[in-house]
Amino acid sequence: MKISDTVKYVGVDDHEIDLFEGQFDVPNGMAYNSYIIFSDSIAVMDSVDARFGERWMDNIRTVLAENGGRNPDYLVVQHMEMDHSANIKLFADTYPDAKIVASKMAFTIMKNLFGTDFPDRQIVVSDGSTLELGKCGSLKFFTAPNVHWPEVIMTYYENEETFFSADAFGKFGALDYDDPEGWACEARRYYFGIVGKFGTSVQALLKKIGGLGIKKICPLHGPVLDENIEYYVGTYGIWSSYGVESEGAAIFYTSVYGNTKKAAEKLAEILKEKGCPKIALNDLAREDIYECVEDAFRYGKIVLATTTYNGGVFPKMKEFINLLTERNYQNRSVALIENGSWAPVAAKGMAAMFEGCRDIRLLENKVSIRTGVTNETVAALEKLADEIYP
Repeated sequence: MKISDTVKYVGVDDHEIDLFEGQFDVPNGMAYNSYIIFSDSIAVMDSVDARFGERWMDNIRTVLAENGGRNPDYLVVQHMEMDHSANIKLFADTYPDAKIVASKMAFTIMKNLFGTDFPDRQIVVSDGSTLELGKCGSLKFFTAPNVHWPEVIMTYYENEETFFSADAFGKFGALDYDDPEGWACEARRYYFGIVGKFGTSVQALLKKIGGLGIKKICPLHGPVLDENIEYYVGTYGIWSSYGVESEGAAIFYTSVYGNTKKAAEKLAEILKEKGCPKIALNDLAREDIYECVEDAFRYGKIVLATTTYNGGVFPKMKEFINLLTERNYQNRSVALIENGSWAPVAAKGMAAMFEGCRDIRLLENKVSIRTGVTNETVAALEKLADEIYP
């Protein structure tokens, strides 16, 4: 892949992986991106996952040979998560004259990981530091703590207005997969699954880079973004401020014998008849839980429908709400539907789980089902629909 005359791609696609970070389903694989910048000095940007060290080194050797055969002068380490840092020592052993460029905390993590922090080869950078590469310009560094690890730096290649964004602006999927849904769907699942808790930190980063002229974004996962940059930055602004991205409502349900499902489907039908522009209906027991998480953050109004279980909230619903609250879920309206044959108490339990969240409005028209969906249930669902979409 050619990024420009001076920036080349040396990353790898991973089609062996089933779960990214041990939990995120990635049926279309994963990309571990790495780049080389050629100038009077040569800088390699980040490493790749441990399983692909030799392939990465072969890519580096090939691209170096195609561009004059010089060895790298620098390895810039933006992020120490092991899918990007595992082969730092392999690189350092292969190119013993190359300097390692990273934040102070990154070198601490390197010592924990490799038993050395390369003391004779360190270049420690902080916010605003620059690294001169020669005739093709310089690199300017920005600290990005907690986007999404505390040691992260990001890099602006001033001469070409290219922003190397570490894990920001990344998405699931290998680069050789032509995603028919485009960037946003898997980027949203990636963001809210991995970065979502750190919205304040992302907002701080966006403020730092707001004055830069950016023509390309080179993330550590997913495609290089080289057009409509305002869209990507604006979308990250919505996500990181916990704003509402799409008009409509998302309904999430668990159902043991089908009755709660029937109520959820009936509510979706009523909302559609009322003209609600989009209704996302999700079965928490059967759908990718992180796709459900992204829907919960995408819409401003959500409905949680679940059975009472062991005197509380059904496990799948409890897991889902925990995933939301640990990601700082906020600025949303939440409607509650509970089912229980003799003592429905799930709504109370769900409400309690949101008590630590900011700007969560629980809708007044709670629906309580006694086993089956009756005419009274439908009437209550209609009242709830009027509150969701007046």
